[in-house]
Amino acid sequence: MSKFEGVIVSDQWLHSQFTQVELRSLKSKFVSLKNQNGKVTYGDLPPLMVKLKEFRDTYNEDEIRVIFGESDANVTNDVDFEAFLRAYLNLQSQAIVKQGGRRHSSSFLKDSVTTLLHTISDSEQACYVAHINSYLGDDPFLNQFLPLDPSTNDLFDLAKDGVLLCKLINVAVPGTIDERAINAKQNLSLWQKNDNHNLCLNSAKAIGCTVVNIGAQDLLEGRPHLVLGLISQIIKIQLLADLNLKKTPQLVELVDDSQEIEELLSMSPEKVLLKWMNFHLQRGGYQKTVKNFSSDVKDGEAYAYLLNVLAPEHSSPATLDTKEPYERANLVLDHAERMGCKRYLSARDITEGSSNLNLAFVAQLFHHRSGLSTDTKKVSFATMMTDDVQTSREERCFRLWINSLGISTYVYNVFEDVRNGWILLEVLDKIFPGSVNWKHATKPPIRMPFRKVENCNQVVKVGKQLRFSLVNVAGNDIVQGNKKLILGTLLWQLMRFTMLQMLKNLRLHSQGKEISDADILKWANRKVKSTGRTSHIESFKDKSLSNGLFFLELLSAVEPRVVNWNLVTKGEKDDEKRLNATYIISVARKLGCSIFLLPDDIMEVNQKMILTLTASIMYWSLQQQTEDTDSFPSPGGTATTTTPEASPAPSVCGEDESSSSIGGEFSNICVDDATSDTTVSSSEGVLVGDEL
Repeated sequence: MSKFEGVIVSDQWLHSQFTQVELRSLKSKFVSLKNQNGKVTYGDLPPLMVKLKEFRDTYNEDEIRVIFGESDANVTNDVDFEAFLRAYLNLQSQAIVKQGGRRHSSSFLKDSVTTLLHTISDSEQACYVAHINSYLGDDPFLNQFLPLDPSTNDLFDLAKDGVLLCKLINVAVPGTIDERAINAKQNLSLWQKNDNHNLCLNSAKAIGCTVVNIGAQDLLEGRPHLVLGLISQIIKIQLLADLNLKKTPQLVELVDDSQEIEELLSMSPEKVLLKWMNFHLQRGGYQKTVKNFSSDVKDGEAYAYLLNVLAPEHSSPATLDTKEPYERANLVLDHAERMGCKRYLSARDITEGSSNLNLAFVAQLFHHRSGLSTDTKKVSFATMMTDDVQTSREERCFRLWINSLGISTYVYNVFEDVRNGWILLEVLDKIFPGSVNWKHATKPPIRMPFRKVENCNQVVKVGKQLRFSLVNVAGNDIVQGNKKLILGTLLWQLMRFTMLQMLKNLRLHSQGKEISDADILKWANRKVKSTGRTSHIESFKDKSLSNGLFFLELLSAVEPRVVNWNLVTKGEKDDEKRLNATYIISVARKLGCSIFLLPDDIMEVNQKMILTLTASIMYWSLQQQTEDTDSFPSPGGTATTTTPEASPAPSVCGEDESSSSIGGEFSNICVDDATSDTTVSSSEGVLVGDEL
């Protein structure tokens, strides 16, 4: 159903150092270096290496030539692909040394799943296995394989067919995946497993995981560090899901006034958990402030005070009286077990300061007994401060899209996190490499307000160079947190422009034509009509889209086997529409589309989200047509966008080392956000906007 291909490297150790996404990207770049004789030499490598994001801030071209000269006396020697990979790894290791040893955090959410960290903690593996055994032990399909033994490779073997990971995502965020779309049976074919992994990876991004540089084949191979990296993110999202005012308005008890409530709204779940812990520690008489889940909790003393406040009926004086940290840690775990918390970590995990496991332990305590009051006056005030449903859904969509790009900063709240301009500059530079002048940008934390304005002014400047509609928009509007401007104008234009540019890149070699919203509409109608069906939509606001049948027919048109029509309803009632909408999203992700909308967006015909869904399906379809003939960058310096294997959808741009001229490649594209509808009558080369 979906294409399955990989880059084969004969040296198994060398193969294990890269994901398939990385191998395909590096293979593409290597092939682009070949001369007329089909050869690549060591002398050809420095100009390429210096453009790669891993090295461009560390080395110049001459320094790389010196390094390669030391490793190979004759720079005219031919280089094969595996020698190129070894040269890449050698340069990477020297870059890490030159930078003073890069620190690879194992934080659940802030880091992408990559191959940079190959060490696997036995304790973390045991914790995740225990979590899976607990939450999926009753699953009708998985119960035949559970419980897993953490001391074996059972977890990685079971993860190879994709069912376990899809089910775990649904535990973390119920309803994310329509289980009817999962290929759940024994002895799955290679293609069925691949479809499950596409569904898993695109759904993981849709709940907030960062899965840059990991593809379906990496999961098929069961690479332990990648499987555990993904599982750890999914589990943390589950554990921290309620640590916000929307889900738990009782958290308002942690603050005293409206200004502090606004700060609480912008906090990451991890910081909210720390604030909750310190709130109770202060009540219990603990004199210190816990600032992390590693060194500050290693002696177990903070846990003893916390549990005495939360569950005094199970407390024991011996916990605080003992002077030995390991013994105290055991007593803390006994106390937690008596109050109903399952023992997922050991006393050694506490004393060694395992940040991931300690965070999971505190989150578990919060779920079992938050110790917060139900002051109705405060709770109702907190509820009033949350956004309306439509704004919340759009904020969620753009937040997840930004995080899927793999920028260095993780976004927890769009409205608050973008106000200093830094994240928007990162997004612009990721999508349009070279567009940002980093010498004129200030990295957070930013104490001087005018520096935030400077960052946001540059965002507006670059946006105008890209011909975005930003009339009467100034940097200070972003600093002030203007929600309509941030969501409806800036981020929407960024996301749509990215989609349309990627579609254009796919069609450069065949039609050489700009892509507009109207082109996507025409394509969708033509595709459905080509199958002999009569469904037709007039615009992306067409109310007939609410029943989902048009999208199911479109998906079936691009891949006849993907839709099981026995599962499709008539879409006449709301519950039938929801079933269809949920199925549409899962089927699209199963194909390989990276989308962030919700079933409600289809049912209510949210034209922005409808456009992104249609464009994603179009991108996947066009990619299948061009993948074999357009595998490598075109000669002549045309700026193209490489999309990661795990994300063949127009929501993620690829490598950021290919520089594009703002005044050239993009100058003939204009976005008119005053136009209310997208119809089939738009001018070629003009992107017709949506009513905001």
